[in-house]
Amino acid sequence: MTTSTWAVVRVLRDRNAGLYLAGVVISGFGTSALWLASGVWVKELTGSDGLAALCLLAMWAPTLAGPLLGTLADRVRRKPLLIGANLLLAALLLTLFTVDSPSRLWLLYTVLFVYGAAGVVHDAAESALVAAAVDGSLLGDFNGLRMTATEGMKLVAPLAGAALFAAYGGPSVALLDAVTFVLATGVYALLRVREERPQQPTSGRRARTAEGIGYLWTHARLRPLVLAGGTTMFCAGLSGALLYAVIDGLGHSPAYAGVLYAVQGLGSVAIGLASGPALRRLGGHRFAACGIALTGVAVAARAVPSDPVALVCSAAIGAGLPCVLITALTAVQRETPDALLGRTAATANTLLFAPNVLGLAAGAALVELTGYRPLLLTLGAVLLTTTARLLQSPASTERTASKSRSDTNPT
Repeated sequence: MTTSTWAVVRVLRDRNAGLYLAGVVISGFGTSALWLASGVWVKELTGSDGLAALCLLAMWAPTLAGPLLGTLADRVRRKPLLIGANLLLAALLLTLFTVDSPSRLWLLYTVLFVYGAAGVVHDAAESALVAAAVDGSLLGDFNGLRMTATEGMKLVAPLAGAALFAAYGGPSVALLDAVTFVLATGVYALLRVREERPQQPTSGRRARTAEGIGYLWTHARLRPLVLAGGTTMFCAGLSGALLYAVIDGLGHSPAYAGVLYAVQGLGSVAIGLASGPALRRLGGHRFAACGIALTGVAVAARAVPSDPVALVCSAAIGAGLPCVLITALTAVQRETPDALLGRTAATANTLLFAPNVLGLAAGAALVELTGYRPLLLTLGAVLLTTTARLLQSPASTERTASKSRSDTNPT
């Protein structure tokens, strides 16, 4: 049995970890289906590409308020919060049955915005509850498998959502998503975890939010990881905005993007399975640095107009990007006090994922001003510089020196 296979077995044998992963697969299927169908829905009703793009913006915008929304995950017990958030979204999605004309699109955008906000709270509460419910030695494996499950759903669910939309319309996809939330609620209800009621806060909301930000920013190990992750995701967003220019350079139609995205998803699935053993073998900073370096080389190599190179680069980007995300999330869960974990996890998610949206916007503007090949080479250089800075961070240097001492002076 290989190391990665044994890691999967260890996680699935843990009752709480297995239940969590089941919940991620179920709810992730519905979310991925709705993500695609909502844009198609708006496009069909209005014919506007801009209005269709607003669906993605509505779902992502609440991420910017992550530090504030994350405070809720530290105010109440996390398991009831997860269950309540799922049931709220299931009920809200049913209101989309009334969206049948452009005049009703405000309701769709409102639901998507609430969907995104609830998702921020949900992710913060889930990160905190996982740290309490899953054995600490399994967190790296669990987060890797969670990435595998999420990316796996992105390969399957959008196609299912598109087929369902084509057959029965947007409300049917909303119903599917609502059902997945109800099923995930049942899974979360089976979790066995003992939670103490959080102490009543003695400071205001602004001060509580600042506590999570301050803890992350002053932590010698977490700050370099999160900053490196944010830089990587910004570059990934900018690179993603150049994808259609790359495809045009290859001489393919825009539909070829589906092939490249699928290959990238397969790379993410593969690294998710291997991340737990790799984290233990390399250590967090080196594992993250290897992933960023791989991403940088692959992004730069996309400048080569070759189909085989493009496919290999997509797989490499899919494998490289999740490394720093998995490492940062696992480090936050392991090194943050429980009372601060919701706020700190939400802050980390904002710093990691909001730059991706900014990168997409920057790339869309820059690709019109200059050729895509110089931009790709520049992004590759930025990512390799980020790799070097992460490896030179104090926490990484100290860990490497400590390991060298232990190797040369065995006990």
